[in-house]
Amino acid sequence: MAEKKRRFAVLTGGGDCPGLNAVISAVVKTFLQNGCEIYGVPNGFNGLVNGHLIPMDFASVSGILPRGGTILGTTNRDNPFKFAVEENGELVYYDMRDRVVENLQKYDIEALVVIGGDGSLNIGAKLARECGVKVVGVPKTIDNDLPCTERTFGFDTAMAMATEALDRLHTTAESHHRVMALEVMGRYAGWIALHSGIAGGADVILIPEIPYNVDSVIKKIYERKAAGKNFSIIVVAEGAKPVGGEMTVARRVEGSFEPIRLGGVGEKLVREIEEKTGIESRCTVLGYLQRGGSPTPFDRVLSIRYGVAAAEACLRGEYNVMVSLFHDKIVTVYIQKAASTPRAVPVDSEIISTGRQIGICFGD
Repeated sequence: MAEKKRRFAVLTGGGDCPGLNAVISAVVKTFLQNGCEIYGVPNGFNGLVNGHLIPMDFASVSGILPRGGTILGTTNRDNPFKFAVEENGELVYYDMRDRVVENLQKYDIEALVVIGGDGSLNIGAKLARECGVKVVGVPKTIDNDLPCTERTFGFDTAMAMATEALDRLHTTAESHHRVMALEVMGRYAGWIALHSGIAGGADVILIPEIPYNVDSVIKKIYERKAAGKNFSIIVVAEGAKPVGGEMTVARRVEGSFEPIRLGGVGEKLVREIEEKTGIESRCTVLGYLQRGGSPTPFDRVLSIRYGVAAAEACLRGEYNVMVSLFHDKIVTVYIQKAASTPRAVPVDSEIISTGRQIGICFGD
């Protein structure tokens, strides 16, 4: 009688991110190479609630390394502990945790690999803690703000895209003698703005961790004009806020992992600069371009390392952990700890000091 094969499942949750397919590929290949069966869960936790699991083989992941997005599909709305169902034209929320457990048991799934950011990892941690589901997490977000890891996959690609945008804005800013602001993603952390701003030669970088004073920004613009530079480049994180003010909210989305969508601070900033200085000022919002497209080689390699490590943790029975980058080695950390407070940019960090030493204004 043939020995029963161990069976696992993998899902991608939350927003899309460069490198997701590389993780999926590595997870699938590692399990198959070790004689296991692996199922993909379509559309994040929605697939678990509805019991839609798809068997995967080597052909399923052929040629997907350079592809952006996720072949499994994703959603940032379907929380099984508060699952939205439309009834009579209205959304009603149900706790579907039992359905998730039943479907995992139906498919005889030993453990679930959750590839996601803080929202998805929090759900995974809760399934482990309250439902006994065996979970291994993989840290995904372009924002680079997950605790317990030095780098999330997707961040390098987003930073590269923002840097390229800054390179392009330089020429038009210089030609028209304008102040050009680039608003980038990052939610409540300034990692993308900080790294791309330094790499892209920005004159001003505004991040959530350092509330800005618009007069400090204007002072930097005038200092550049006095030195013969008739243009300035500003990178502003979507979560940046003025001293004593609040973050700019673009809209609110009920039922999402991210109920508050930030955005609009860049336009608000350039209007204020133009009103106070008379200098033509424009804002470009990079938006979803940061999340799409082919991942950089760095992100591909990191994603593959994470995927292999997640599968290996399952194979040795090490559950309820997240794989993490620490001193350039892939380790595991307790998932409850990894799904805690987001990791902000330390205001006394060496990279902030580096920016100040080369004359970048942080608005303070």
